[in-house]
Amino acid sequence: MKNLVSISDLSKDEIVNILDRAERFEACPVSRLMEGKVAASIFFEPSTRTRLSFETAVNRLGGRIIGFSEAANTSVSKGESLKDTIAMVSGYADIIIMRHPLEGSVRYASEVSRVPVVNAGDGSNQHPTQTLLDLYSIRKTQGRLDKLSIAMIGDLKYGRTVHSLLMAMSHFEPSFKFIAPEEMSLPEEYRKFLREHAIPFVEARDMNGNIDDVDIIYMTRVQKERFSEPMEYEKLKNTYTLRSAMLENTKPNVRVLHPLPRVGEIAADVDDNPKAYYFQQARNGVFARMAVICHLLGIKC
Repeated sequence: MKNLVSISDLSKDEIVNILDRAERFEACPVSRLMEGKVAASIFFEPSTRTRLSFETAVNRLGGRIIGFSEAANTSVSKGESLKDTIAMVSGYADIIIMRHPLEGSVRYASEVSRVPVVNAGDGSNQHPTQTLLDLYSIRKTQGRLDKLSIAMIGDLKYGRTVHSLLMAMSHFEPSFKFIAPEEMSLPEEYRKFLREHAIPFVEARDMNGNIDDVDIIYMTRVQKERFSEPMEYEKLKNTYTLRSAMLENTKPNVRVLHPLPRVGEIAADVDDNPKAYYFQQARNGVFARMAVICHLLGIKC
């Protein structure tokens, strides 16, 4: 039985295969490949894009969706353990799509579930389906994944999308620029990962002069929900704001990505810039997640 808990659960060939499937689903987005199957969408943490795009993916595949969007309305609020919740839900569905605020929770769930489990985000750890839609968006806009230069900006400490994306891109000979305040810099375990894979990277504190030569600008928000101290969040939340004028000297092919939601890190005037791609990126999530579901369920398409 296959699960998708970390992007490292997929080989390079599997990643490319999923992206190819996503491309086919974009060309023909409605099918009955999942007819007769049920997906459980269990979100212990708020979500808009991830939850709705997964539910859209299941509906477009002809499947049925059950689940909950907040733990307060379930038996978890009565003290039910995660183990019991997963054991119960896995008896009702053919696949579980799960988001949880605690790192490692989805890995644990995959060990007790009787059906495949998809990680829709576990704390500041990983978000592999976001990574796959990011890869799909990068490949669509650049025509390739190999040998690209990527700037990652903002919350690199808690940004699970950043952690998953840099691991996935390790298959494709990238180079990175990490731009973050010291308090939110990339964790050492990921620096070690990049060194072990001989992937070049530099770290900086300022966007000025550091985005003009890259192919992808990957913005992230400072995540209020990861801070235990409100004053620390207030100090850091407006560290970076990308404005349209800042893109004037960037490469013609550069695209601005963001896992969303944004707060103040991308100004509204960027929305009309042809180098902005974050809303199209969010739309790509449906196709990538359709491909993931079929991959895990062993559905040929």
